[in-house]
Amino acid sequence: MSNLLDLKDKTAAVIGASSGIGRAVSLLLAEHGANVVLCARRTDKLEETAALIRAQGGRAVTVAGDAVLPETHETVVRTAQREFGGLDIAINNAGMLGAYKPLAELSPEEWRATLDGNLTAAFLGARSQIPAMLARGGGAMVFTSSFVGTSCALPNMGAYGCAKAALSALAKSITADYAAQGIRANALLPGGSDTEMMSADPQQRAWAEGLHAVKRIARPEEIAAAILFLVSPMSSFITGAAISADGGNSAVK
Repeated sequence: MSNLLDLKDKTAAVIGASSGIGRAVSLLLAEHGANVVLCARRTDKLEETAALIRAQGGRAVTVAGDAVLPETHETVVRTAQREFGGLDIAINNAGMLGAYKPLAELSPEEWRATLDGNLTAAFLGARSQIPAMLARGGGAMVFTSSFVGTSCALPNMGAYGCAKAALSALAKSITADYAAQGIRANALLPGGSDTEMMSADPQQRAWAEGLHAVKRIARPEEIAAAILFLVSPMSSFITGAAISADGGNSAVK
């Protein structure tokens, strides 16, 4: 069974790797043998992630850049090819909450910024990653979506919910176009997680915990474990799926 989680000689790109789920999954992929190309805007946090990977004996390189720019993803892929010979795994994890307002109060600019940060960034990642994976005979992609916009909507998060829900359609589209060529694409739908996006206000945190059947939010490492499963040989017949890792949130709505 452990061989099904072996990522030795595989190379993974993690977009949004500086903290939270992105950092946790970067460490876990490296722990299971993958070379990792880390990408995020914050150079200092990115280097912290790389240092943690190297300290545990892994291999990591960094690319500082904004995920809403196509050139960022082009640089990530070129770096994976130059440093490690190619690209096998992509975790498109970049995202943002955006403006926190009722839908009719959003400006067109705020709407576009939220969709760009969550959906367009994922498209741009896939657009660069797919040709590199085809050159290797296939690969595995995961898009970090959310229970927001899928199992339920939350007040003041309309643009975020729409963008995150669309990631499931993106994974299905990639499956329709490329599954026969060896590329698997899935969306992971986490519940509330203990990341920088989670409010530090105790009342808000307690409210978020109460949304889940397990009455708590996730540790980033728990979401990372689900991503590891989706990019590993253990899930070789899973593609085009939207998989919940939401502590029972969708089960109790």
